[in-house]
Amino acid sequence: MRICVIGPSRFPIREPFAGGLEAHTHALITALKRRGHQVTLFAAPGSDPSLGVEFLDVADFSMSDTARRDVGAMPAEWMSEHHAYLSLMVDLARNSRDRFDAVLNVSIHHLPVAMSGLLDVPVVTTLHTPPVGWIESAVRVDGSASTFVAVSSHMREAWSDSIDCSVILNGVDTERLRPGDGGGPAFWSGRIVPEKGLEFAIDAANLAGVPLDIAGPAYDSGYFESAIRPRLSGSVRYLGHLDHDVLFEHLRRASVTLVTPRWDEPYGLVAAESLAAGTPVAAFDRGALREILDDRSGRLAAADSIHALAAALLQAADLPRAGARERAVTFCSLERMVDEYEALLRSVTEGRVAA
Repeated sequence: MRICVIGPSRFPIREPFAGGLEAHTHALITALKRRGHQVTLFAAPGSDPSLGVEFLDVADFSMSDTARRDVGAMPAEWMSEHHAYLSLMVDLARNSRDRFDAVLNVSIHHLPVAMSGLLDVPVVTTLHTPPVGWIESAVRVDGSASTFVAVSSHMREAWSDSIDCSVILNGVDTERLRPGDGGGPAFWSGRIVPEKGLEFAIDAANLAGVPLDIAGPAYDSGYFESAIRPRLSGSVRYLGHLDHDVLFEHLRRASVTLVTPRWDEPYGLVAAESLAAGTPVAAFDRGALREILDDRSGRLAAADSIHALAAALLQAADLPRAGARERAVTFCSLERMVDEYEALLRSVTEGRVAA
């Protein structure tokens, strides 16, 4: 198939990844290309050129002086992102049938949904986040023109009042991410922002008497300086923002991975990656994490409870590593995810041709 992927535009799709959405997009496109599909990606400048990146020649939008003086003017970053997606969708409305068989929208922007009915090819939109007003509004404008898929049953339920969708669970490359022997410190990785709850992981590790290694980009410098840096010590190390090969080595050596969202996690890619490395997970019971973990691969703790998380950490660290790896291979694999996206894209494409 000839597939156009509308990706996120805020961060480049390249290693080290800014977050799970960028990692998911890279893995999915790489696997689709490996299966012989022609994939063209729209994403932020600086994305991995091997993915087949296009539509990056849209100039940054600069408001006129008159528009800038408007008391209701939106921030420049918001306007640039809006302009990029608007330009892309107008372009696709003009020539999508000549270039593509289907469009896969994995962005979290409203315009690819609102304008999907203008395209002459089917559009599949992946819901990576809980309901937000911009996308809900787009669904009401022309949501029926897109086929929706959620990244977890939790996400499907969250959107059920406005969208009828299927579920394709995210996956991780269990061939690239091989299991390790463990035995090292506990591990935490992700964007270092308040909603990821890193301070809870540090406090729980200290309470359990277990050393902790931390990896990830510190996007919220104020939060890092006020809540995280004072907690660093000889037993709590910040390793920086790591590329995936180095990150995976730490996952293989870790005795347990902590996942501590302060919000309802739509999926939990860190947990799935940890299981692929054979490392059990201790996590707050939020969002889709109970879909990923079972009794052989991890332990769930009451949300925001440091004492419960410390207990879950010790219990998960005692689990046989084979259970975590088996869960990843049977439930969280990249091949399973790509099979399901491939089948869905073929289905909507054949349906459009038949119509």
